[in-house]
Amino acid sequence: MDEDEVVLLGFWTSPYVMRVKIALAEKGVHYYYLEEGNLFKNKSTLLLKLNPVFKKVPVLIHNDKSICESLIILQYIDDVWNDRAPILSEDPYQRAQARFWVEFFDKKIADCGRRMWASKGTDQEAAKKEFIESLKLLEGELGEKPYFGGDRFGLLDIALVPFSCRFYTYETLCNFSVEKECPKLFEWVKRCSLRESVSKSLPDQYKVYDFVLEFKKMLGIN
Repeated sequence: MDEDEVVLLGFWTSPYVMRVKIALAEKGVHYYYLEEGNLFKNKSTLLLKLNPVFKKVPVLIHNDKSICESLIILQYIDDVWNDRAPILSEDPYQRAQARFWVEFFDKKIADCGRRMWASKGTDQEAAKKEFIESLKLLEGELGEKPYFGGDRFGLLDIALVPFSCRFYTYETLCNFSVEKECPKLFEWVKRCSLRESVSKSLPDQYKVYDFVLEFKKMLGIN
């Protein structure tokens, strides 16, 4: 593989893949995109070869070497293309804070989102309550800043904004409004969406909703 050739193996609804797309776009890195055809039933031979441990996307291939896990990939992208559009702050404390909130999101909010569409009744209501409370914590961290890192669009923005394409799904299935519950966070989403790197990396929210409904059927969740 040529040193300048970059390949991203992904799946269109994965917000973790979207993170990598946004980061590459911010850096202005040209890449080839390979879509996993059926991530849930028949994973490709390539995916199993490149990520034999977790067997998940995204996988970034650069210089014939594969890098897995979205946050590790973001760090790699920032290290390799370090002459433009920095993703991570130069300040160690700010970097640590950003990583903390990304981990909070991945362990707490992403799990709440899954439980909201995969459950019903009191379990769904509990997941919704926890989801909204967690979003409010993030909104408090954002404060009055345009981006989580201040004036600069950075790691935490890149890591979190892909999940906004699922807001419509959560709102429709659980009967609430992110905009009403967290207006400042919703404004942040709109601000981020004005960036070409974001708008071109996130799928249509209605297509995501249709996909979730089909996935629920496939899993036998009514």
